[in-house]
Order: sequence, then structure tokens, then C-alpha cells
Amino acid sequence: MGVRGLQGFVGSTCPHICTVVNIPELARQHRNKYPECTPTIVVDAMCCLRYWYTPESWVCGGQWREYFSALRDFVTAFTSAGIKLVFFFDGMVEPGKRDEWVKRRLKNNREISKIFHHIKSKRDQPGRNMFFIPSGLAIFTRFALKTLGQETFCSLREADYEVASYGLQHNCLGILGEDTDYLIYDTCPYFSIGDLCLESLETIMLCREKLCESLSLHVADLPLLACLLGNDITPEGMFESFRYKCLSSYASVKENIGKKGNIILAVSDYISKVLHLHQGEKKIEEMLPLGTNKLLFYKGVTSYLLPGQKSPWLIQKPKGMTDKQVVSLNPASKQEVPMCIDSECKQEVHVCANPESTQEVPMCMDPESNQEASMSTDPESKQEVPMCTDPESKQEVFIYAFPEFKQKLPSETDSEFDLEALMYTQSEIKQEDAMDMEPEVKQVTMISNSEILKVARMQHVHSESYLVYNIMSSGEIECSNTLEDELDQALPSQAFIYRPVRQRVYSLLLGDWKDGASIGPVVKEWFVYPGNSLKHPDLVRPLQMTVEGGTPSLEVLWLSQEPEAQAQRLDTLLACFNLSSSREELQAVESPLRALCCLLIYLFVQVDTLSLEDLHAFIAQALCLQGKSASQLMNLQEADSMSMTSGEDTRCHTEEYGKRMQHPDPALLPRSDVTQSHHQGDGNWDHTLKEGKILFRGFSHIYCK
Repeated sequence: MGVRGLQGFVGSTCPHICTVVNIPELARQHRNKYPECTPTIVVDAMCCLRYWYTPESWVCGGQWREYFSALRDFVTAFTSAGIKLVFFFDGMVEPGKRDEWVKRRLKNNREISKIFHHIKSKRDQPGRNMFFIPSGLAIFTRFALKTLGQETFCSLREADYEVASYGLQHNCLGILGEDTDYLIYDTCPYFSIGDLCLESLETIMLCREKLCESLSLHVADLPLLACLLGNDITPEGMFESFRYKCLSSYASVKENIGKKGNIILAVSDYISKVLHLHQGEKKIEEMLPLGTNKLLFYKGVTSYLLPGQKSPWLIQKPKGMTDKQVVSLNPASKQEVPMCIDSECKQEVHVCANPESTQEVPMCMDPESNQEASMSTDPESKQEVPMCTDPESKQEVFIYAFPEFKQKLPSETDSEFDLEALMYTQSEIKQEDAMDMEPEVKQVTMISNSEILKVARMQHVHSESYLVYNIMSSGEIECSNTLEDELDQALPSQAFIYRPVRQRVYSLLLGDWKDGASIGPVVKEWFVYPGNSLKHPDLVRPLQMTVEGGTPSLEVLWLSQEPEAQAQRLDTLLACFNLSSSREELQAVESPLRALCCLLIYLFVQVDTLSLEDLHAFIAQALCLQGKSASQLMNLQEADSMSMTSGEDTRCHTEEYGKRMQHPDPALLPRSDVTQSHHQGDGNWDHTLKEGKILFRGFSHIYCK
């Protein structure tokens, strides 16, 4: 989220809101004031990815050891100062914010097009001014932080709400991020990640109290201001005429702060001088031009209210709204509530639940025949499963590969985490004194096994899986932008490459449909890929698969500690990639490389435009760079589109590659004919083929627990 124009306004008009602070000194003061609590900073991890990822050679990604080293340095800097970090990641897109999500994805597509235009015209690495976060970075960052022993959460609604809630509930030292919404929430102090100096742990603190002084507002007025200015819930155009009306009657217009700055001042002036006079005497819809937007406006205001908080602007119940509508505030969505349990305080953070979506989504149709796109149910078929022929309803997918690991539920599941609390937690964002409201608690999920759904939810919240819970609970998932060239027709989108695999995973997760049903349930997918307008989701059905000995249950795959369960996990992994016949050969490969082999075999069967040179480049990165340190990898020379470097490191890698692959001629590493195939980094988490197009992303951790 974010408030339109507020970031620029604070920097240019109210610089006194920004104060340089020394975080260790603040931690010392916090420790003196609350000796029983460890000073804790809540980190909005999605805001920090650009800060953490610093390589100049970024377009191909792959600098895993370098990136992991940067994360370790970041964590060490805070822990050495006695400060605990808690990281939050986005775990889903709220249905009410889907339009904004789509708008941002389409904007990103335009940025990606510029990147590929630069690559093809300049034949070199784009500068940092064109930086785009490498594919999969957020997902792998979660696992890196968990490896570093950090407490990591994945949200079940808007992540900034959960960050603000956690900060308030646990009396945290502050929030570290880069989002103006943290100025709006009435929570702990807000620190800027963009201004952080890691060596001294000094940064800028943005003070909401000073902002209110500058605008003659109260902290409780800030949610109203945010909605009137426009945010992810209330579109910018919703109150455009109202803002200009305020501006036209504002007597203190300043020429040096620009139009947006004057609008913020004018709207704040209206709130402080006009609305405050009538507050409690007139219904807010009579004071503001809400019209048909009453429901959306009330949802926007309440979205900033943290557990136990109330708004003075929600005294009256909007005319025509039922009590349940006031509670849910958005009848198009149903969000679950993350219960982030702090290991020290054991306090729970609840968020608001909304009712189930009833919006119908069209199936992908053939524009000529008006028939639904057929879906291949033959697990042996190599045919792409529902390749939507409508150019506006194509689809992309990605999958993630991680070494197999055993899943162990956190201790909270045994005694403190009951299903009723998980599924039907009531919102604490209530206006109980002024509104007689009943919480909406009914939930419809894609599966009937409530216990396994509870396990999936716990794994999601604790960042131990990704996408799984959203599929099982709501049957809806999304994939953001990846570096794919919309003008490149040689390589298909990863959406279609991995679709059959994804469908087999759906059959594994949504197993209930097999009882007497000829076809599986529909999963709504919002995937960004070239040519997709994202006007509606693609609807994809599960694809049944054959596992030797029968498909094991999710309880076995996720929870069983029996020796035979590991073999069943491997059989299931191979079945998802339709590689059961290669079990004997793959079992001979050491475990860390088994998932890589599965992906490469599958990839080269699906994509006939890939060459042997591409395969060599993949394998070389996986095998030849394992023994190199982060500092050594940072100094590696690249092989670009025009020539191969002949430095000592490159020759060393080439010779090692030749020995390990038993290649008769350990000559120079083969390369892609357009851009870098052998690039900086060890390439463990994404790879680039042809014009920087990333096709490789991990998968096995989705179900191989």
C-alpha cells in the first residue's frame, strides 16, 4: 500500500518529520524502559529486497552466495547490538486490492520491456537505474533468513497491516521498511530502510506525531486523510473532485511545493477546520461526497485500524449497510487472520476477516469455437494443458526447487493453536460502542480436511511453504512479473512450460475431488506473462498423476517421520514431473542435485528450442562454483554475448567442468548466442537462458516436506 503523494510531500515540505536516529541508542533507552523485553524491530522484508540485493550485474540474477552473505551481515549488525529482528513477507493479495495489483504488474511489464530493449540494442548489462528485482528473490530470502535463525512470517492479508499489528501488540522498538502507510497506522515508530547505514545503524525516523502537528490533525485523522488522498483501497480518482474543491477554497496555497503538496495541505485543512466542527453531529456521508462509494470508503478507513483501535470517523453506520457489511467492509473478499505468536510474549495478532467472494470468473475460451479450452488428463501426454487461445487470457506459472527436508510443526500446534481460532478468528477492529455488528465467521475452503488445512496454514504463516495454503483455502494464487521478453517467440513462457507440473500438484493438494468426480475443481491463477491483460484469472483444473504404490496423503508427505515416507516423497516428486520411469537413475544422484536433475530433464523435454550448450551452462553453474566463497564469486568475470573471457577464474571453472562432466575437450564453456549464460554467482536459485529470460525456479518444497 501507500498514500498517493505523501512520500514526496514529507521530503520536500515537512523535512522536520524526518529525524536521524541511532538505533542502538534507541534500543538502550527501550531496554531501560522495558527491561523485561528484548528490543525488537519488525522488518517489512518486501521493502528491503532492493537494499539487500546490491550486485551491479543484476539482470541474470544468480548471486546466491553473495546475497546470502549480505543478509548475514545485515542480521549480524542488529543482533550484535542486542536487537531482535522479526521479518514479514507478503503471502497473498487481498481480493479488494486485486485491481491495484494488476495495475502495478502491467506497469512492471513496461519496465521489463525497456530492460530487454536495452539488452538487444546496447548488448550490455543494464545499469542500476533500470534495476528489477530478480525472479524468486523474495521466496528464497525467506529460506535464507530462516537458515540464519531469524523469525520469519508470511502474511495472510496485507503484509503492512500485520507488520503494524505486530509492532503495536509486542511493544516493538520500531518498523523498518519503506511505505508511507507506516506513517498512517497508529503503531510503533517507523524507520526508513533506504536511509539505513548498516555500519553505524543510523537511519531516518519518520514521526507521525510531527506530521500531525504540521497538518493540524490528530493521529486518529490520518486514516481519513489517507483515504481522501487515495491508496490501494480507495482509488485516486474516487475523491478527485473533492480534493480540487478543497484546493480551490484553500487560502494558503504555496507555489514552491507543487500541486500534490498543496492538495495534501488543502485536504488536511478541510478535515481540521470543517469536519472537526461537525464531527458527531452530521453523518460523515453528508459531509463527504461518498455516494455509491460508502462501503469502499469505510473499508479504507478501517483497514488502518489495528487490534483494539477505533476511529472517530466511524461513529455512524453508513445508510443502507447491514451490520455484517460494516464488519466485513468488502463483500468481495474473505481473508484469514495470521496469528503471529511471539516466542517471548506469546501474544496473538489478529486481523479482520471478510466474507467469501462470489464473483464469477469466465473459463478460458477458444475465441473461434466458443468452447472451453480442453484439458489433457493423460499424465503421459506432453501436450500443454489448457493453452488458452484467447490472447488476453494466457497464463504463466513458476515452480520452486529446494532440497527435500522434513517438516516439523511448531510447538504451538500441539496446545495453543486450535482450528477454531485459526479459521474463524473475529476481527478486533470493531466499533462496538457505536455500531451493533455481528462478525462474519463462515469460511468456504477447497478441501474438507480441516486438520491438514490447519497444518498448511501454519506452514504458510511460518514461511515453511508458499502458495500451498492459498490453493487449499481459496483456490486462488498469483505470480508476479518475471524477466520474460514479450517480443521473443523462440522460448515459451514459463506459464506453459510448468503448467502440467502445477496441475499435478493441484491434484495432490485438492485430493478430495477424486471421489466420484470426473474432473477436478478449478484453481484461479493470476500469472503475469507476455500478452496477458490480467482482466480475469486463468482457470486450471488438476491433472491426475500416477505414483508407484499409490498417491500418499498430505499427512504422510508433510508429517510422517517413518523411513518409508522419504521414499514416498521422492516418488511423488518424480510423478509431478512425469519422471517416474527415471527413478533408478535419479536415485543414484546425490540428494542436493536431484531436484536440479528433475527440473533440467523436464525443462529440456518441454522446450525444444533449448540447446546442448544451454544444458552445459546450467550444469556448469551447479557443479563448478560450489567451492567458491562469496568474495571469489563477486570477482568472477562474465561471459557475455560477444566473447568469452579468458581470465584465470574462467579457465579454472572450464577445466573443472570438463573433468567433472568427463568432457573429452575441456574447452571454453559454451554460451547462449544472445546474452550471458555463464554469469556472476553460483546460480543455485535461478538461471537465465537467451535474452535474460528466466525459466528456472524451485518447486519441490511446495509438497516435499
